[in-house]
Amino acid sequence: MSETAVYDNPLVTRYAGKEMAQLWGPQRKFSTWRRLWLALAEAEHELGLVADDGATPRISDTQLAAMRAHLDDIDFARADAFERRFRHDVVAHIHTFGEACPEARDILHLGATSCYVTDNTDLILMREGLQILCNSLVGVTDALATFAEKWRHVPTLGFTHFQPAQLTTVGKRASLWCYDFILDLHELEHRISTLRFRGVKGTTGTQASFLALFGGNDEKVRQLDLLVARKMGFEAVYPVTGQTYTRKVDSQILDALSGIGQSAHKYGTDIRLLSHRQEVEEPFEADQVGSSAMAYKRNPIRSERMCGIARFLTSLVVSTAQTAATQWLERTLDDSANRRLSLPQAFLAADSVLRLAANVSQGLVVNPEVIRASVLDALPYMATENILMAGVARGGDRQALHELIRKHSHAVTQELKTGVRKNDLVERLRAEPAFQDVDFDRILEPRNFVGRAPQQVEEFLQQEVAPIRLRDASSSGRSVEVSL
Repeated sequence: MSETAVYDNPLVTRYAGKEMAQLWGPQRKFSTWRRLWLALAEAEHELGLVADDGATPRISDTQLAAMRAHLDDIDFARADAFERRFRHDVVAHIHTFGEACPEARDILHLGATSCYVTDNTDLILMREGLQILCNSLVGVTDALATFAEKWRHVPTLGFTHFQPAQLTTVGKRASLWCYDFILDLHELEHRISTLRFRGVKGTTGTQASFLALFGGNDEKVRQLDLLVARKMGFEAVYPVTGQTYTRKVDSQILDALSGIGQSAHKYGTDIRLLSHRQEVEEPFEADQVGSSAMAYKRNPIRSERMCGIARFLTSLVVSTAQTAATQWLERTLDDSANRRLSLPQAFLAADSVLRLAANVSQGLVVNPEVIRASVLDALPYMATENILMAGVARGGDRQALHELIRKHSHAVTQELKTGVRKNDLVERLRAEPAFQDVDFDRILEPRNFVGRAPQQVEEFLQQEVAPIRLRDASSSGRSVEVSL
């Protein structure tokens, strides 16, 4: 069947990076299964597992060498044929691996249950996926921090309820976006630091099969669990499991990935709003087409795509939460199909939104004159209290001055509502004799209305961003391109 005749996953073909797509691909998955089978056999051999005669080693160096020689040369067609026959993916790959190294066929999967390879592989892949996402988060943090530093002094109109509020600065607003992603980074690092290995636990988590293999030697079974974990790069195992590690782990990890989606959606939405105001815009290439019909359009497609994928990402939390909640006793298989979809797609979606966030952040375009015009349009209202205080300081009657400001403010507002474009409140107040000694130019300097925003950005960069840049220098400053 032609590749163009069937559905493909746009997370792989359009949005996610190659590294994340390969991580969750069949080659990586099933070669990890083989490495787990090898680690188990090596550990059983090193702990002196013997045959039924009590003296002959059960696993030989020849068998281990045969396994090592065929970790990656997987015959996927043969595995598919076995799965159609046995209706069991793990059994299919045991047979496929056994055909590749027949010397070791009889010791493959010795004492293990299917979840030995499936669960431990998922934990390995998720840990590596989390690290990829951490690197991406560092890149986004670096790009937004660089932007925040550059524009930390430039006043811009702040909004609450999407209504004009007090002034902030362009850089201070960017620091808000940046801090959300930093919180996500800390959460992912926590998940990495607490992630453990399922280990070697047997069919219901009791390790009964391994206890039988080692003749009731409890200490060797305990050592086996830790030895296999360390061979696969983990220092700790989950202390208790059923047939699977608790699906609470998946739920917690996807909660963290959902956090990335939340941050990215908020960021993308803000860029879309600012793009509408023509104050800050995402990158737009020379030949980029905004609309097939309206040639003048300059749509924020990257930010829109980021929001769309982020929304999909946050929705996946429901699947993992329900899966964790509905497991029966030691295990039920209704988690399997769901996890095949939700886990890879969550990581691919998180990777996709972070690539978009990095790309947008590295190419943000600021239009200072548009921003200044918006500030000056709103500033007269914001400055009225300062103007009032200045008039009082020069001997004016506070209540009389307040009434003048109230009268002129309401008149200007009414005119603006009828279509008058210019806010002339300042000119009206300048003309009032009661305000003739007030230095309007000094009062109306926008930088006087941004509070400590520039200093807050500088402190934020020093306290929060600098340590991240220092420890993760290789992930900072990397250019990220997005396709399609």
